Amino acid sequence: MDRSILKSFGHRVKEIRLEQGISQEQLGLLAELDRTYISGIERGMRNVSLINIARIAEALGVEPAELLQFSEVESV
Repeated sequence: MDRSILKSFGHRVKEIRLEQGISQEQLGLLAELDRTYISGIERGMRNVSLINIARIAEALGVEPAELLQFSEVESV
């Protein structure tokens, strides 16, 4: 399986999280997800469900579609 889309998604989540100045732990608490799960997403190790995408988006105060806005699949 090509995991580059997972890495691109994770990079986008991390980018937004850092712009807001919050830690993985804070995001996990806000999204009701474990910090290690957030870390796995950001490293491209997790194939995230739609429910968890919605949770993360709500915790970051953005629309879910914003998490999917990356120009190309990056090899990060």
